[in-house]
Amino acid sequence: MISRRLIRVKVFKVLFSRVSSGSDSIEGAEKELIMSCEKTLDLYYFLLGLPTALKKISETKIEAGLKKFHPTNEELNPNRRFVDNPVIGKLENSEELAKFCENRGLLWNDYESVVKKIYSSMIKSDYYKEYMSEPETSYDKDLKLILDIYEQELEDCEDLYTMLEDASLYWVDDLAYVINIILKRLSLMKERSKVSFPKVFIKDEDREYAVRLLAKALLNYDEYVEMMARYVLNWEPERLAATDTNLIVLGIAEAIAFPNIPLKVTINEYVELSKFYSTPNSKVFVNGILDKVLIGLQREGVVQKSGRGLVGSID
Repeated sequence: MISRRLIRVKVFKVLFSRVSSGSDSIEGAEKELIMSCEKTLDLYYFLLGLPTALKKISETKIEAGLKKFHPTNEELNPNRRFVDNPVIGKLENSEELAKFCENRGLLWNDYESVVKKIYSSMIKSDYYKEYMSEPETSYDKDLKLILDIYEQELEDCEDLYTMLEDASLYWVDDLAYVINIILKRLSLMKERSKVSFPKVFIKDEDREYAVRLLAKALLNYDEYVEMMARYVLNWEPERLAATDTNLIVLGIAEAIAFPNIPLKVTINEYVELSKFYSTPNSKVFVNGILDKVLIGLQREGVVQKSGRGLVGSID
């Protein structure tokens, strides 16, 4: 489930936290990293429970209308297309989803106010009104509605962001990524297929990559900072943003520890991270320093690349 870029983000955050606090416990850092990765999967399961929570709000409103002393004709004959949506039914009836969320305490019942706000926004939307007014429905239309909910209601919902931030420090930065994974996986779900669930890591070696990258950077942090100083003239470590230093250290660690990853990929990845987690000028700075350091280390033989398309200099 977790991409290499997201792994790099998580390793960067743990490294930054550990260096800032002066903690060099590899075991503690590794546990924090794995927990951070597992929290992404928690968010995936949690968000998959949202359509069911929205359905319950709708059912409550339908039942309240039917119990009125003088119900309107619309209340007597409610449109049940949303509550009878078969895609929601798949999610609601998934034993794995229900069990996972119950065991982890990932219940939308605790956040009813947020669900109501999302529901209120949903029923006012054009995509929902169009779906509910269709003379005939189909599985493709039912599925599209659920995809529209994830695509249009969540990323700009401030109440959801606040709730996720309070629930877990790891969730806010994962939201857009998890929504994208949900959209991709749900869009492939056929009418007769069951809901499937991803693992934390896409490949088994991704876990090893994450742990090894963190350990390499944390154990050799001071050494890699000295490497930076050797290849950058008139460079003073104390004047460099801490985020930039950590990103460059990770770039060095990755280049040394993983001979199968092209240097250009490593440089580009940490430059991209600098755009989101450092200063406005950091992308130019990180790119320039990391490029100089890795070229120098490659010439010294400290960085060695093997395999087709990986042999050769980046300059």
